[in-house]
Amino acid sequence: LIFVNILLLAAGNFMEPSSILLITAPLLFPIAMEMGIDPIHLGVLMTVNMEIGMITPPVGLNLYVASGISRLGLTETTKACMPWILVMMLYLMLITYVPIISLWLPQLLFK
Repeated sequence: LIFVNILLLAAGNFMEPSSILLITAPLLFPIAMEMGIDPIHLGVLMTVNMEIGMITPPVGLNLYVASGISRLGLTETTKACMPWILVMMLYLMLITYVPIISLWLPQLLFK
């Protein structure tokens, strides 16, 4: 799973989430099934990785939107977002290694 995170975070720096999803999902899904990883857990990991990619430069679309709304430069907006990026990275590590966080609600609903 750490490989998936590294791959998706690296791709998130250069591509938009829809492109990443179209390219990586067909490759990662069969591998995850073979390794016994829950498909919902994989989907949550991919979503969080892509959200982090949306706020990291150089392609971070949400970063450009926040910069335009706040009327700050891209550098100032990036500096302001850094604590939140770190929080999201910690959350990513938490859900990667504690899958019950992302699976408890689906397990509760589909029992």
